[in-house]
Amino acid sequence: MISFKQLPLEAKAAVAAGVVFFSMMLSRSYLAEKLDLRTWRWLLRLQMALFANALMLIGSLHVWRSTVTTFSRSSAASSFCFVPWKIAVFMFLALAHSSFFTLLFLVAEEPYFFSLAAYTCLGAYIILIFFLFTLGSVEQAYKFLAGRGAKAGTGNKNRTAMKPVLAVLLTVVLTVVGLLNASRPPTVNSVEVPVHKLPSTMNNLKVVLLSDIHLGPTVGKTKLAMIVRMVKALKPDITVIVGDLTDSEAEIIRPAVEPLGELNSPLGTYFVTGNHEYYTSDVSNWFELLKSFNIRPLHNENVKIVSPESADDWFCLAGVDDIEADVLRYSGHGMDLKKALRDCSSEHAIVLLAHQPIAAKWALQERPDINLVLSGHTHGGQMFPLNAGAYFLNPFFVGLYKVGQNTFVYVSPGTMYFGIPMRLGSRAEITEIILRSP
Repeated sequence: MISFKQLPLEAKAAVAAGVVFFSMMLSRSYLAEKLDLRTWRWLLRLQMALFANALMLIGSLHVWRSTVTTFSRSSAASSFCFVPWKIAVFMFLALAHSSFFTLLFLVAEEPYFFSLAAYTCLGAYIILIFFLFTLGSVEQAYKFLAGRGAKAGTGNKNRTAMKPVLAVLLTVVLTVVGLLNASRPPTVNSVEVPVHKLPSTMNNLKVVLLSDIHLGPTVGKTKLAMIVRMVKALKPDITVIVGDLTDSEAEIIRPAVEPLGELNSPLGTYFVTGNHEYYTSDVSNWFELLKSFNIRPLHNENVKIVSPESADDWFCLAGVDDIEADVLRYSGHGMDLKKALRDCSSEHAIVLLAHQPIAAKWALQERPDINLVLSGHTHGGQMFPLNAGAYFLNPFFVGLYKVGQNTFVYVSPGTMYFGIPMRLGSRAEITEIILRSP
């Protein structure tokens, strides 16, 4: 029987990830009620950071072998550039691994430079892993189709050396492009949506949709203030924030949230939780903070949005908790559509706020009389090569979808980004939704 010491490093990293994951399950089951809330949420986030790093270690070993070990066996090892290159690769990997820990130790009103550098390296790490894997797969396919001979000639060695060089060059180019794209202000996308049974007096009602701002290590007060200025310039009747506003505790990042107090939509500003709000384990404090800025959380509840022209004309605006609250067993929270739509009859138009597109799908299966669902979560994939995964994992990916005869779903690509300050194949967006009566 093989002992743990005899396992290759990749296998050891996989075992470590499994152990951390198992400890997360145990702590959720047995420690949640025994520890005070502050200790519990710190432990949970530490475990998540350790789990991510254990998984990343498998990729990091491959990166090191591809970009350093490969050249240590060639004439390049004697070059004066080889030692600085080894140091650069090591620092790159160290920064990428440290990114998850910035959520615990480096969150403030404005992002720290270290956090921005660490998450940039994490984004580059994901791109580099993808290209190393893809080019390696292409190389293996070529050898198989060409019928690899017994001798490994100079041509094969050159191709092996070219693979990491090409992967690094592509990574650098895409990283720069992604950083520049994410640094631009969100685009304003105006979308007209016909809403069945919307009163004629509410025709052309303007709803501004925000999602996935992710205040935390790489998004701070300056970016949020810019978003608020853009929203105010649109003069919406209603503003809605459909989750993942934050990645940190309310007390720590309160100064960065202050610009939200300037939102003054005449028919109100509303908020529903995303999965990241539950990762902070600080939802109650966030609700209180948002209320102090005159932003109403819809915690499995609804409000009547009354026409300014007639008190008899209204539609039902409802919001559900994110489905991750059930997974995390977050006390008092979890998606409860029946409660959220209490007193919302099919005689009036119904608009639902639900962070995840899968929640939108479940809601429409249970209540097909919902007219419009506003979601986020996917980020439009945020960056290559994660776009493909986000596309296949979500029933609605990004943009406007028609479901049945009288129902629409709109999925925001996100107003900022999570952690990694990059966007490739997607664009941050503030959505201006114009409701049209039939």
